[in-house]
Amino acid sequence: MSTQFANPAPLGLMGFGMTTILLNIHNAGFFPIDAMILAMGIFYGGIGQVIVGMMCFKCGDTFGTTAFTSYGLFWLTLVGLMIMPQMGISQASPASFMGWYLGLWGVFTAFMFVGSLRYPRAKQIVFGSLTILFFLLAARDFTGSELIGTIAGIEGIFCGASAIYFAMAQVLNAEYGRTILPIGELNKVIADAVNDDVQASQLKAA
Repeated sequence: MSTQFANPAPLGLMGFGMTTILLNIHNAGFFPIDAMILAMGIFYGGIGQVIVGMMCFKCGDTFGTTAFTSYGLFWLTLVGLMIMPQMGISQASPASFMGWYLGLWGVFTAFMFVGSLRYPRAKQIVFGSLTILFFLLAARDFTGSELIGTIAGIEGIFCGASAIYFAMAQVLNAEYGRTILPIGELNKVIADAVNDDVQASQLKAA
């Protein structure tokens, strides 16, 4: 008896997208960090995405497992970096060191962007804009530039919105059995060729 699993990706994308928009409204200079952003970072963007990553693991989705679990833990570490100094657990990280933290996440996301090229354009936009966001935030912390921070905030709002769009497109398209919101599916011939290459590589590795 086969078991059909639901697609967990929209849940993870919503947790990522909504939390990213709220944080980057702050980065753009509209309001300060508060309990709302921290709570979203812990529960929806953090724990929620980790749970989705485990769901993807159950479905055999290596890309989704790596992405959702990693970004869920990113949100949890980011909140930890904010509240641990206030709790007296450790010293606050200097801006330049935060630049390295964000830069490493940018490198990780750049590799994930390369992986996303096998998937619909909407997914590529999410990972491409997220890569840019991490490097902009790293540049802000390295330079101390408020202008770069504002630009990063605006770009981050776009990134979060693209994740929300991709999430809702998957939900609505699945519910109605047709394209309600286009996601830029790859040409079938190209997609089949890519899948054949991947399968061939897996066979060689085995």
